[in-house]
Amino acid sequence: MDTLEALRTMLGASQVLTGADAQPYATDWRERYSGQALAVVRPADTAEVAAVVRLCAEQGIPLIPQGGNTSLCGGATPDDSGQTVILSLQRLNRVRSIDTDNDTLVVEAGCILQSVQKAALDAGRLFPLSLAAEGSCTIGGNLATNAGGTQVLRYGNMRELALGLEVVTAQGDIWHGLRGLRKDNTGYDLRDLFIGSEGTLGVITAATLKLFPLPVARCTALLAVESIAAAIDMLGRARAGLGASLTGFELMAGDCLRDVVRCFPQQRFPFEGASAQLPWFTLLELSDSESEAHARERFEVVVGEALEAGVVQDAVIAESVAQSHALWHLRESIPLAEKEIGKSIKHDVSIPVSRMAEFVESTNAALQAAFPGIRHVIFGHLGDGNLHYNVAPGVGWAEGQLLGRQYDVYGLVHDRVHAVGGSISAEHGVGQLKRDALPRYKDPVEMALMHRIKAALDPQCIMNPGKVLRPE
Repeated sequence: MDTLEALRTMLGASQVLTGADAQPYATDWRERYSGQALAVVRPADTAEVAAVVRLCAEQGIPLIPQGGNTSLCGGATPDDSGQTVILSLQRLNRVRSIDTDNDTLVVEAGCILQSVQKAALDAGRLFPLSLAAEGSCTIGGNLATNAGGTQVLRYGNMRELALGLEVVTAQGDIWHGLRGLRKDNTGYDLRDLFIGSEGTLGVITAATLKLFPLPVARCTALLAVESIAAAIDMLGRARAGLGASLTGFELMAGDCLRDVVRCFPQQRFPFEGASAQLPWFTLLELSDSESEAHARERFEVVVGEALEAGVVQDAVIAESVAQSHALWHLRESIPLAEKEIGKSIKHDVSIPVSRMAEFVESTNAALQAAFPGIRHVIFGHLGDGNLHYNVAPGVGWAEGQLLGRQYDVYGLVHDRVHAVGGSISAEHGVGQLKRDALPRYKDPVEMALMHRIKAALDPQCIMNPGKVLRPE
């Protein structure tokens, strides 16, 4: 029995896709990477995932775990060999249990993030992970890349939001690790090993996630500032005045927001005149557990004092939930506007907040010197130091011309990230996009340890080969 016939017998013929049916799974969201798969398989549960992995391990067939296929680094895309099986987890989409006394939720890896948020809300709780792709990305992918999003400042990345995992190993065994414990010091932390590993060590099939009380009130404001230094000053004021209630603090270049309203005229830029032309904007949000009045009072004091001090030039405070959603929609539409305008060279980097202004100013200058006329598209989560520092075609640059120089751009930007003590990947992962750059910036001992872990857990190198680490 050949591989395809064995897979069809195991899963049913309708759950083994080949040819044109498989192709949508073999192209990444940015349409940057595209390959060929032997087949796409769609198991229904963990037992079927384990059976598929065992078969592929026996036959030495590479596997690529895939959730919502929203990877921004080619982390779930096959090569051109046509010998790889894409393991789609979309059918593992059940909420297994909710424990409101323990504030935990057990969900399968194929659950859409938005569905998990709703399940928590229906139980009177909050699952705080929030990002632009939440209507299509899955929990398994979020865990595989240690996703962050807009509320890391208060709640942390996925690594902080997951208590336990269920994982199918590279040999097809099932690790039943769905413990809902805040404290469990019984040896090596296998959970943290699989989170962020991008499917290169095993397949996450389910997770126990933390839940939180629903906030009583939220306050949101969009602030206009003259510089990144002023935005950092505002961040310090917000932290001091709002404490743990500060949920999110975003930084956006004015050009990014103006691109959004140009591409999507139904959205409104809430500033006019000189304020609308300022170079930088911050979006901050408070989540309060006491009352609407208490939240509003604290929020207005912090914003008002910043205005009086000249740190903030203008401010719009949302007066309703709808207005708050509109402000966040502006921020979350930046990647969509980027895609509408055309392809750009994207960098998902992490920078110490104290060196953010220095990094942006010096890197902008270096890029303009090397590639005169290019456009800077800069936005991100200033509260946790995560910057999306993108480079787009500008005056004198065609899209293809700039993309042809992408590795020169990557090298310049990543060298400057490293120089200020940053990381070349904050929340998007490494995938195949940054794989070959990794050894340049990571400690050699660290790289050697990573290769040893890979060899120990996946000695056949069948789990998402060619991602994160170069084959040895």
